[in-house]
Amino acid sequence: MNFNMELFRLDGKVALVTGAVYGIGFEIARSLATAGAKIIFNNLTQESVDEGLVHYKEAGIDAKGYVCDVTDENAVQEMITQIKEEIGSVDILVNNAGIIKRTPMIEMDAADFRQVIDVDLTAPFIMSKAVVPDMIKNGGGKIINICSMMSELGRETVSAYAAAKGGLKMLTKNIASEYGQYNIQCNGIGPGYIATPQTAPLRETQVDGTRHSFDQFIIGRTPAARWGEPIDLAGPAVFLASPASNFVNGHILYVDGGILAYIGKQP
Repeated sequence: MNFNMELFRLDGKVALVTGAVYGIGFEIARSLATAGAKIIFNNLTQESVDEGLVHYKEAGIDAKGYVCDVTDENAVQEMITQIKEEIGSVDILVNNAGIIKRTPMIEMDAADFRQVIDVDLTAPFIMSKAVVPDMIKNGGGKIINICSMMSELGRETVSAYAAAKGGLKMLTKNIASEYGQYNIQCNGIGPGYIATPQTAPLRETQVDGTRHSFDQFIIGRTPAARWGEPIDLAGPAVFLASPASNFVNGHILYVDGGILAYIGKQP
């Protein structure tokens, strides 16, 4: 088969991006829509789903939103059944929903640790388990897990998040191992530090005109010498969702401006 750009098209595909109301998830969903996919997303409340629908409408995307807690296996199964009845089987699943709690490990309650693991690791297991049977029946599918540089590195105050994202990296590899024979590709995207509304306070110029200390740290630690933008994740997402990546499986694609390749500047 000769290469052509049509390999990156997603026309007729149904893509479910969890938690994609704004930020990274929304940008990934928008990129998949641009490539031709039908976009579905979920969130915890009707209010947040309605907020997402406004964002998609403003972007010219006819998306469908569902209220669903991705940590609730019964609720997930009900949502997947409803999606099948109303739109069709899920061809592309992006496990984007996640949380982080920044607390020193010895000060963190086990309940908070478990919550992060539940949302960031157990939920992708539940979601993947729910869509894989139809992917097998339909002859293939794509699962993209939003991992993190914390899938590889530790850092102060994020023990639960790093444990979850490290586990998600291995879940990605195991799904690829178990279901690759059915033409199901499961890969991950590991974003670096991305400029989103959530990270805006860390990038604000200080009163004395200097950069925030964390902003300085990230710029100095990144060979690209900048924060990533949500759009930087668009191409990798379309690639991993498309037939162009049909022989890529169990891989984590780090979109980090080179942080993981870099030892850092000499003091």
